[in-house]
Amino acid sequence: MTTSAAPATGVVLPAEAWLPRARDHAERADALTAGYRERRAQGERHAIDDFMYDYYGVKSSHLRRWHPGPGVVLAGSPDDLAAHASWRWYRAVDGGVALDAEGFLAERRSTVEHVRTLLAGTASRPAHVGCLGLHEWAMVYRQDDTRRRHSLPLRLGREGTDAVVEAHPLRCSHFDAFRFFTPDAVGRNREQLTRETQTATEQPGCLHANMDLYKWSAKLVPAVPGELLLDCFVLARDIRTLDMQASPYDVSSLYEPAVAIETPAGKAEYVGRQRAFAERAAVLRQRLLEVADGLVGPAS
Repeated sequence: MTTSAAPATGVVLPAEAWLPRARDHAERADALTAGYRERRAQGERHAIDDFMYDYYGVKSSHLRRWHPGPGVVLAGSPDDLAAHASWRWYRAVDGGVALDAEGFLAERRSTVEHVRTLLAGTASRPAHVGCLGLHEWAMVYRQDDTRRRHSLPLRLGREGTDAVVEAHPLRCSHFDAFRFFTPDAVGRNREQLTRETQTATEQPGCLHANMDLYKWSAKLVPAVPGELLLDCFVLARDIRTLDMQASPYDVSSLYEPAVAIETPAGKAEYVGRQRAFAERAAVLRQRLLEVADGLVGPAS
């Protein structure tokens, strides 16, 4: 934390206003991560839930940290302010402690601008649904079983899994899913995606683009209010569950029902849930855009 005092700006929250929010946030985070922390202590793995930590790389302890966001001064005693005062990108100001937005932007401006560009571009496009989660199938298409990302068995077996891929068009629009396609699956996708074209191809119906709102919220911490970070986490975990239910893997050992996208009923269920996730994500995407615009101004 920057130690030089500066004039207080923005909303000043007294301790009796923000300390309960911080406690409620920590309790919510603890409840959301309890299963993961218990399994980790016992050396156990979970193919659905662990993705939230392995892929996104955010520690459960960091999820407990409540941040008020820019333009808020936290007032209180030295003991009240001790935690925030010790965190990076906070500074002492007249009246308490606040986010050091200038210091944050000095190091993270390019990240904030990239996130804003990606989110705004995604929000500007129509949502396309009906990809049926075939990205997960394309990641194991014609692949030696010893190279699979998960130890779970294939629900339809090797030949049945490959047949599903061959019977459906691949319409993946998310580069970070596409880059894990097997070599035989790459050419089957409607579009050859690249990192350079990601900001032009992300669309708001994509499960992974909507899961990644959690990634982008974490990239903007501590400028992102704590409640928004956890809202994005919950959405991502909910989507991850469908992602694996609709995958080629047999998730019955995880007490999850399969969404059999190779059947008419499974297709309908997948599309319906995908649309609902897109609606939830649109609200969170707008909230994140407001944070980014507040830091660097709206895109021209």
